[in-house]
Formats: sequence, structure tokens, C-alpha cells
Amino acid sequence: MNDPADTTTVLVVDDEQLVRAGFRLLIDSASDLTAVGEAGDGGEAVRAARRLAPDVVVMDIRMPGIDGIEATRLIVADDAAARVLIVTTFDDDEYVFAALRGGASGFLLKDTPPEQMLEAIRTVARGDALLSPSITRRLITEFGRSPERPAVRSGELDRLTDRERDVFELVAAGLSNGEIADRLHLGITTVKTHIGRLLTKLDARDRVHLVICAYENGVVAAQRER
Repeated sequence: MNDPADTTTVLVVDDEQLVRAGFRLLIDSASDLTAVGEAGDGGEAVRAARRLAPDVVVMDIRMPGIDGIEATRLIVADDAAARVLIVTTFDDDEYVFAALRGGASGFLLKDTPPEQMLEAIRTVARGDALLSPSITRRLITEFGRSPERPAVRSGELDRLTDRERDVFELVAAGLSNGEIADRLHLGITTVKTHIGRLLTKLDARDRVHLVICAYENGVVAAQRER
């Protein structure tokens, strides 16, 4: 039997009772995960997150009243360390961007295979961000065509070393830690160290927000021009 301290607690949020029941069965089938509660709308989700303090919130988007985007924003505002995994049937750029900007740590579709869903929960619980290559490409496209982008925060970017800048650009391009290590001929531990420093220097909460920061500040455009 697992030590309760080693078990990841999960709050399931969806407006369909059958979907919630299915998620709970799946989560409870894993020895290292446990569903500690559920909510049928965003308002209930915010209250449940405050009461239960789950490690991960599995969040639907379209719900009556407060939707999943606003609920995510409120949950993260309550607790900056909160981890929210958006799981929805809507494969739509608008929802992806809104969820990530709201503080979500990942985005999955409901037709994701069960084992991948469980691994996604574990990934988010570890403090890593779940940003698939397809979503990364959408972010590149979206910010590339945006007519108004914030000015480059040169003060913060100028604090990066050349190697940190290299890692930053490859994170923005959607490469995994292993791929970055291979590209730059570094060890995995060294790559993780550089990413940790990037998070601190750029005041980013996770990898997702590093990517958004890169696109908003023109780093991706600079990378393309090389």
C-alpha cells in the first residue's frame, strides 16, 4: 500500500456526471493517484479547491455559470502553486490560449488514451508543464500574426547568459529536455538547471509560461530570422 504522502490528490471538474464518474474511476485505478472530490461547475470547483487543496485540478472548459477558464484563473489567484490540467472536447485555439493565460499547466483532449491522461496528471503534479508540440506550433502561429505584442522586456532578457538564451529559444520551439540536451551537447541535469534559472530570472511559473514569455517578447521571431 502506498504512503498517503506519496499519493497525488486530484479534483475532477466537469458539468457531466458520467464524465466525472469516468475520470474518478480512471484516476482511482492508479495506485499513486486518488480523486478527492468533484465539482459540476466553475464556482463549485473554486470552492472545492479552497477546501480540499488538491495537488491537481482536472478542469473542463465549457460549463454553466463560471466556466473552466475563469475557474482556473480564480484557483491560481488563490494559490500560485495550484496545478490545473485542462481536459476538454474542444480542440480550439481560443480555449488553448485562454487556458494557458489563465494559469493552466497543461491542456489535453478528452479522447486522450487513459494511460496518457494518467501520465499527464503525474507530469503536472511534479510541477512540469504539459505543452504538446501541436499546441506549441499554434502558439507560434498566434503570436506571429498578432498585430500588437508587448515590447521585449529587455532588462529581464539581458540578464540571460548566452547558454540560457540558447535553452530559452529551444524551449520556445517546443523541444523536450532530452532534445535540448542533444542539440546543445549538454547533460539533462544541466538543461534542467538552465530551465530553473530561466524560471527564476523571467519570473515564470512553469515551462508553459516560459514559452508564452518567449512569444510575447519576440524571442521566437528572433530565432526564426537566424
